Amino acid sequence: MSQHPVLREIEGGQRRSDVPDLRSGDSVRVHTLIKEGDKERVQIFEGVVIGQHRGGSRASFTVRKVSYGVGVERVFPLHTSRIEKIEVVTKGQVRRARLNYLRALQGKAARIKGEKEKGGEEAAASSESQPVVASEPPATSAAS
Repeated sequence: MSQHPVLREIEGGQRRSDVPDLRSGDSVRVHTLIKEGDKERVQIFEGVVIGQHRGGSRASFTVRKVSYGVGVERVFPLHTSRIEKIEVVTKGQVRRARLNYLRALQGKAARIKGEKEKGGEEAAASSESQPVVASEPPATSAAS
């Protein structure tokens, strides 16, 4: 759906430019500003992105973590000034956009596969671990 040019211009000025490429399944570390009394401090929330809601300056993403055996989910507005920094720790390889099924899983079952490394790095590492040494064949004695 197209948006009115005036609204698009107003929303464009409120967007952040330092947002990393987030996808569902990624493990992220979100640094948020927390106000306690008259002091502010940075609190880190680390977990897995289980969903995103696109929508210009209204975009948000949901992060889930398990803390002391209890699942905790938090929805962060993407373009808010209360988020100081978003770090992508690992990229996850998932086959769907919403990972709501993780809510029912525990322990090792709730793990997400990481993206596979490029073949060039793994092949080079395996060839270095087993050096090939050329040896001369044993001399055969021709007794006649």
